[in-house]
Amino acid sequence: MIAMLYAVVVYVAFVAVFVYAVCFTDGVLLERTVDVGAPSSLGSALAFDVGWFILFGLQHSLMARAWFKRRWTRVVPAVLALLLWQWRPIPVVIWEVPWPAARALLVVLSFAGWALLFASSFLLDHLEMFGLRQPLAGLRGSAPRPIAFRTPGFYRYVRHPIYLGFLVGFWAAPTMTAGHAILALGMTSYVLVGMRFEEADLVRTFGDAYRDYQRRVSALLPVRRSRSRDDVA
Repeated sequence: MIAMLYAVVVYVAFVAVFVYAVCFTDGVLLERTVDVGAPSSLGSALAFDVGWFILFGLQHSLMARAWFKRRWTRVVPAVLALLLWQWRPIPVVIWEVPWPAARALLVVLSFAGWALLFASSFLLDHLEMFGLRQPLAGLRGSAPRPIAFRTPGFYRYVRHPIYLGFLVGFWAAPTMTAGHAILALGMTSYVLVGMRFEEADLVRTFGDAYRDYQRRVSALLPVRRSRSRDDVA
């Protein structure tokens, strides 16, 4: 029961941090955003922002590994929360779209990316992905059910729609500042590195079924690739 309650508390904390991160990135509903915050020198801002990103990437990539989950299956989103709290804006404008219709389209596209991320987590096993299935099974006195290999919905077109949603959400910006670009580049680096670790785990778990999926379906772009060996036969 304690483990279940802890898992629920951590899950609620994650959802709160995730919603805050969306508003922080898109500059809505918050006083402090990726472009608005405590003033600091360029060197200090770069040191803070890049340093927290490195820590976030190391923490999340480590905790996402199966061997770590066997030892500590709850992930507290503390580093992401600290990254957002300690963020230093760098308001130098890299690009700015002047046309109102195009700006509105980019805002819609950004929120579509966040929606894709959230919806994709429910297409497989949302409870297992966020650490709720395991203590729930323990509470019932049973072992967690084996994970089956499935490709529902968006997973038929890209192998990682959650990561694709991240990238769209961070890069679809009508005004791109240097600070926002660092945030987007940091998340892109995390996605590309984390995806390699995750793919290796999935190949170890599902074997030839996942290798065939890799041949047929692109990782991030919904482009048509070669057919499976069964289709060719």
